Amino acid sequence: MIEQELTTPTRLDNKCCQRDVTKKHTQTSIMTYATANQVRRCSLALSRSKLFQQQRRQHHPDPFHPTNTKGWKAALKEADIPRTNFDREIAEALVHGLPGASSIDDKTIPTFSRGELPHFAGINTFLKAPYIEDSRLVGNYDVAVVGVPFDGGCTYRAGTRFGPQGIRRISALYTPYNYEKGIDLREQMTLCDIGDVFTIPANIEKSFDQISNAVAHIASNGTMPIILGGDHSIGFPTVRGLASVTSKNIGIIHVDRHADIQEKDLDERMHTTPYFHATNLPNVNPKNLVQIGIGGWQVPRPAVANMIERETNIFTMDDIETMGIDKVAEIALERAWDGCDAVYMSYDIDSIEAAFVPGTGWPEPGGLLPREALKLVGLVAAEGLCGMEVVEVSPPYDHADITSLMALRIIVDALGSMVSHGTLKKCMNIFDKPFVPI
Repeated sequence: MIEQELTTPTRLDNKCCQRDVTKKHTQTSIMTYATANQVRRCSLALSRSKLFQQQRRQHHPDPFHPTNTKGWKAALKEADIPRTNFDREIAEALVHGLPGASSIDDKTIPTFSRGELPHFAGINTFLKAPYIEDSRLVGNYDVAVVGVPFDGGCTYRAGTRFGPQGIRRISALYTPYNYEKGIDLREQMTLCDIGDVFTIPANIEKSFDQISNAVAHIASNGTMPIILGGDHSIGFPTVRGLASVTSKNIGIIHVDRHADIQEKDLDERMHTTPYFHATNLPNVNPKNLVQIGIGGWQVPRPAVANMIERETNIFTMDDIETMGIDKVAEIALERAWDGCDAVYMSYDIDSIEAAFVPGTGWPEPGGLLPREALKLVGLVAAEGLCGMEVVEVSPPYDHADITSLMALRIIVDALGSMVSHGTLKKCMNIFDKPFVPI
């Protein structure tokens, strides 16, 4: 019994010891396994971190390295742009505006504001360009800006007669230099402001005649007309003016949310009708009319029948979403230039999403975003234009001049694109017929 009592606990003790040893061994193994796993995880994390750092360095290049960013290349390009006309402008300002007060350190500042600066002062021509009182001198310039203050063709919210004033006023905000493009319109082209067409508010047809004469006069002198509208009814007389002084064919790229191709509206040739009548001209074929952005709830059904009958080229916003701006522009240019010697661009400001352009007569949500609109304009203008118009800017409905500013940006981006691609004068040799006033 005593033996049993002595031996039994000993066996139990041995088993307990074995369990303790086994338990300690297991714990040690687990700890070793856990430590190894931690090492592996740390090593993997370190490898991933290094890979991420490499990818991040590739994705976010050093902005101060000339070969990595367009921004730095643009900065370097500025040095290649001449300052000749800028220096001449300063010298003339000191002569015409008298030297500034002796207390002023900057001796380029005159007493009377002349030229670009300050932006809040001066007479608001377009981009502070020279105003030519004598319209017979328009041929001395590459481009002439002309206002068409007419809203007699408006069928809803009037006010676009103030469009030219609004665009000119906000243009004082801009310089002629664009950083990204590396161009300076003041140095690389000549621009004038020829003033406004004398329109007749109560008579559409008489105003149309005035507009056609003005545009034909400018184009026949070899100068590109840039038209500040005005409602979109002016799209017919502007094209008629161009077509009257050339024997060549003209294509049209029309950016809008509305079709504008009815024969009549309210028994007149209103702003819903210009491209019915423009494509009746003998050298403006409807197959060369490209309409981009058409859609929404403001396309009258009578216009649709004319679009089908004339087989115009129509791109909706869904087309733009599906195909992309680049592809739409590519096809638009192919169709507009097919068999033509020049292309005219008509840009309706209401083609842009209504949130960005409140100052217009027929706002329609769902249009182009500003950056999309500017890209489209740049691509179209790069091939050269024989003229362009921006219409339907209505300052009475605008907020903080943002619609007028967008119209301004469209124009200067078109000019900048032509300058940078060397196509500014490409189409102006088509005007081979003398101007015969209506």
